[in-house]
Amino acid sequence: MAGFLVACVFCAFSGVADAKMRVRDVQWQLEGRTYQGALVYDDASTSRRPGLLMIPNWYGVTSGALAKAKRIAGRDYVILVGDMYGKGRRPADTAQARSAVRPLYGDRAEMRKRVSKALQVLRAQASSAPIDRKRLAAIGFCFGGSAVLDLARSGADIAAVVSFHGGLSTGDPTLAKNIRAHVLVMNGADDKGTMGEADAFMDEMRGSPADWQFVVLGHAVHCFTETDEHAPGCRYDARAARRSYRLMAHWLDDAFAGADGR
Repeated sequence: MAGFLVACVFCAFSGVADAKMRVRDVQWQLEGRTYQGALVYDDASTSRRPGLLMIPNWYGVTSGALAKAKRIAGRDYVILVGDMYGKGRRPADTAQARSAVRPLYGDRAEMRKRVSKALQVLRAQASSAPIDRKRLAAIGFCFGGSAVLDLARSGADIAAVVSFHGGLSTGDPTLAKNIRAHVLVMNGADDKGTMGEADAFMDEMRGSPADWQFVVLGHAVHCFTETDEHAPGCRYDARAARRSYRLMAHWLDDAFAGADGR
């Protein structure tokens, strides 16, 4: 699985080009607000496969996020691209994105509530999509990395969470005692926005029961998987992206193998 995933992501869409990728809008309600994400999977096969909740960067459910979901899903996963803001709220620039995430970073209980609801929605899709409910995980990018780490801290019953260049802070480090998932975190060594939080994060994980791994990718800065980011401090890095996707695939394989034995 791991080798095939890496090939799909980085070999000019060769695997995806032959696949029949379906992208289906999915809506849900939470406390009177409508949210809209997208379910992404290859429907050429009816074989049940792991389900991944994917929380994108702070721009939310964009065409770029859906393209990334397609590349990751390939024939291996069914992915729900989760909406954390609400239907119709799609930041168009960094100022709008910062405004969208600020309330969630300021209210981590609300962040956990929204990402937990998105996980429930993913689980429910098994009635209409080829998802194996016994093999669920969550992955996130930048802001999405923070969100899936908070999902783990909530005690979510999933096999794994994987964070790519995500924020590491928490409003309550004692929540780590609730973690049931295998936690993989990957950040760039030169990421000035997150690496200052690394020591506190590792202390938090040491106090948790989690199987966890923190990977530092040399010379990478923030946004290393985001193909359209090229600023000095937020820049795509093909080598770091390739390695991090490979690590994710192996981590998920191991976590799902453990989940099968529970």
